[in-house]
Amino acid sequence: MAFFISFIFSLIIYLTLTFGSGDVFYWSREEIILGVVLSVITALIAGKIFDLLKIKVSPRFLNPVRWLLFLIYIIGPFLFALIKANLEVAYRIITGKIKPGIVKISPGLKTDLGLTLLANSITLTPGTLAVDIDKENNLYIHWLYVKSKEPEIEQVARNFTKWIKMITE
Repeated sequence: MAFFISFIFSLIIYLTLTFGSGDVFYWSREEIILGVVLSVITALIAGKIFDLLKIKVSPRFLNPVRWLLFLIYIIGPFLFALIKANLEVAYRIITGKIKPGIVKISPGLKTDLGLTLLANSITLTPGTLAVDIDKENNLYIHWLYVKSKEPEIEQVARNFTKWIKMITE
Protein backbone atom coordinates (compact mmCIF):
# COMPACT_ATOMS: atom_id res chain seq x y z
CA MET A 1 0.00 0.00 0.00
CA ALA A 2 2.85 2.41 0.84
CA PHE A 3 4.35 1.85 -2.62
CA PHE A 4 1.07 2.58 -4.41
CA ILE A 5 0.29 5.71 -2.40
CA SER A 6 3.85 7.03 -2.77
CA PHE A 7 3.78 6.32 -6.51
CA ILE A 8 0.46 8.14 -7.05
CA PHE A 9 1.51 11.07 -4.86
CA SER A 10 4.88 11.41 -6.63
CA LEU A 11 3.32 11.18 -10.07
CA ILE A 12 0.71 13.83 -9.25
CA ILE A 13 3.41 16.18 -7.94
CA TYR A 14 5.60 15.59 -11.02
CA LEU A 15 2.72 16.11 -13.47
CA THR A 16 1.65 19.25 -11.65
CA LEU A 17 5.14 20.72 -11.84
CA THR A 18 5.51 19.93 -15.56
CA PHE A 19 1.97 20.91 -16.62
CA GLY A 20 1.64 22.54 -20.03
CA SER A 21 4.98 21.50 -21.45
CA GLY A 22 3.86 19.12 -24.19
CA ASP A 23 1.19 18.08 -26.63
CA VAL A 24 -0.31 14.90 -25.08
CA PHE A 25 -2.79 16.01 -22.41
CA TYR A 26 -0.52 19.02 -21.78
CA TRP A 27 2.62 16.83 -21.35
CA SER A 28 5.06 15.32 -23.82
CA ARG A 29 5.35 11.54 -24.06
CA GLU A 30 8.91 11.69 -22.77
CA GLU A 31 7.82 13.63 -19.72
CA ILE A 32 5.05 11.17 -18.92
CA ILE A 33 7.50 8.26 -19.19
CA LEU A 34 10.08 10.10 -17.09
CA GLY A 35 7.40 10.93 -14.52
CA VAL A 36 6.38 7.28 -14.22
CA VAL A 37 10.01 6.14 -13.91
CA LEU A 38 10.86 8.78 -11.29
CA SER A 39 7.66 8.01 -9.39
CA VAL A 40 8.49 4.28 -9.29
CA ILE A 41 11.98 5.06 -7.98
CA THR A 42 10.57 7.48 -5.40
CA ALA A 43 7.93 4.96 -4.32
CA LEU A 44 10.53 2.21 -3.91
CA ILE A 45 12.72 4.46 -1.76
CA ALA A 46 9.75 5.74 0.27
CA GLY A 47 8.49 2.19 0.79
CA LYS A 48 11.88 1.11 2.17
CA ILE A 49 12.00 4.15 4.47
CA PHE A 50 8.42 3.54 5.68
CA ASP A 51 9.27 -0.11 6.40
CA LEU A 52 12.49 0.83 8.17
CA LEU A 53 10.75 3.42 10.36
CA LYS A 54 7.62 1.23 10.78
CA ILE A 55 5.33 3.93 9.38
CA LYS A 56 1.86 2.78 8.37
CA VAL A 57 0.27 4.49 5.38
CA SER A 58 -3.51 4.69 5.31
CA PRO A 59 -5.50 4.44 2.06
CA ARG A 60 -7.57 7.37 3.38
CA PHE A 61 -4.68 9.51 2.13
CA LEU A 62 -5.88 9.01 -1.46
CA ASN A 63 -9.40 10.32 -0.83
CA PRO A 64 -9.87 13.38 -3.10
CA VAL A 65 -12.28 14.97 -0.61
CA ARG A 66 -9.49 15.05 1.97
CA TRP A 67 -7.16 16.68 -0.58
CA LEU A 68 -9.81 19.30 -1.31
CA LEU A 69 -10.34 19.95 2.41
CA PHE A 70 -6.57 20.26 2.86
CA LEU A 71 -6.37 22.77 0.01
CA ILE A 72 -9.26 24.79 1.47
CA TYR A 73 -7.55 24.67 4.89
CA ILE A 74 -4.26 25.99 3.52
CA ILE A 75 -5.81 28.73 1.39
CA GLY A 76 -8.45 29.75 3.95
CA PRO A 77 -8.03 29.36 7.71
CA PHE A 78 -4.29 28.72 7.76
CA LEU A 79 -3.43 31.65 5.47
CA PHE A 80 -5.71 33.97 7.46
CA ALA A 81 -4.12 32.84 10.75
CA LEU A 82 -0.66 33.25 9.24
CA ILE A 83 -1.34 36.86 8.21
CA LYS A 84 -2.95 37.67 11.56
CA ALA A 85 -0.04 36.11 13.49
CA ASN A 86 2.52 38.08 11.45
CA LEU A 87 0.77 41.32 12.32
CA GLU A 88 0.51 40.34 16.00
CA VAL A 89 4.21 39.41 16.19
CA ALA A 90 5.17 42.70 14.52
CA TYR A 91 3.01 44.56 17.08
CA ARG A 92 4.56 42.66 20.00
CA ILE A 93 8.10 43.33 18.77
CA ILE A 94 7.48 47.03 18.21
CA THR A 95 5.75 47.55 21.57
CA GLY A 96 7.90 45.10 23.54
CA LYS A 97 4.82 43.38 24.97
CA ILE A 98 6.26 39.90 25.08
CA LYS A 99 5.54 37.29 27.75
CA PRO A 100 7.05 34.03 26.42
CA GLY A 101 6.41 30.62 27.89
CA ILE A 102 5.61 27.00 27.17
CA VAL A 103 2.02 25.80 27.40
CA LYS A 104 0.43 22.38 27.08
CA ILE A 105 -2.56 21.74 24.83
CA SER A 106 -4.59 18.57 24.32
CA PRO A 107 -5.80 18.62 20.72
CA GLY A 108 -7.65 15.30 20.88
CA LEU A 109 -6.32 14.13 17.52
CA LYS A 110 -6.10 10.36 16.99
CA THR A 111 -3.72 10.01 14.04
CA ASP A 112 -0.01 10.69 13.74
CA LEU A 113 -0.70 12.56 10.50
CA GLY A 114 -3.15 14.84 12.31
CA LEU A 115 -0.71 15.56 15.13
CA THR A 116 2.09 16.22 12.66
CA LEU A 117 -0.08 18.53 10.57
CA LEU A 118 -1.17 20.44 13.69
CA ALA A 119 2.39 20.72 15.02
CA ASN A 120 3.61 21.97 11.63
CA SER A 121 0.72 24.45 11.33
CA ILE A 122 1.49 25.81 14.79
CA THR A 123 5.23 26.01 14.08
CA LEU A 124 4.72 27.76 10.74
CA THR A 125 2.54 30.40 12.39
CA PRO A 126 4.73 33.20 13.78
CA GLY A 127 4.77 33.53 17.55
CA THR A 128 4.26 29.83 18.25
CA LEU A 129 6.51 26.78 18.06
CA ALA A 130 5.63 23.14 18.70
CA VAL A 131 8.35 21.92 21.04
CA ASP A 132 7.36 18.44 22.22
CA ILE A 133 4.65 15.80 22.30
CA ASP A 134 4.03 13.35 25.13
CA LYS A 135 2.60 9.82 25.19
CA GLU A 136 -0.95 11.12 25.67
CA ASN A 137 -0.64 13.17 22.43
CA ASN A 138 -0.47 16.49 24.26
CA LEU A 139 1.52 19.17 22.47
CA TYR A 140 3.87 21.54 24.26
CA ILE A 141 3.97 24.90 22.53
CA HIS A 142 6.36 27.79 23.01
CA TRP A 143 4.16 30.85 22.80
CA LEU A 144 5.36 34.44 22.37
CA TYR A 145 2.64 35.90 24.59
CA VAL A 146 1.24 33.51 27.21
CA LYS A 147 -2.16 34.74 28.35
CA SER A 148 -2.78 31.91 30.85
CA LYS A 149 -0.96 28.82 32.12
CA GLU A 150 -3.72 26.52 30.80
CA PRO A 151 -5.01 28.21 27.64
CA GLU A 152 -7.94 27.08 25.55
CA ILE A 153 -6.74 25.21 22.48
CA GLU A 154 -8.27 27.89 20.20
CA GLN A 155 -6.03 30.55 21.77
CA VAL A 156 -2.90 28.71 20.66
CA ALA A 157 -3.95 26.62 17.67
CA ARG A 158 -6.85 28.77 16.47
CA ASN A 159 -9.35 26.61 14.54
CA PHE A 160 -6.60 24.36 13.12
CA THR A 161 -7.69 21.35 15.18
CA LYS A 162 -11.23 21.36 13.81
CA TRP A 163 -9.99 21.46 10.22
CA ILE A 164 -7.29 18.86 10.79
CA LYS A 165 -9.84 16.45 12.30
CA MET A 166 -11.94 16.79 9.13
CA ILE A 167 -8.88 16.16 6.94
CA THR A 168 -7.19 13.28 8.77
CA GLU A 169 -9.82 11.39 10.77
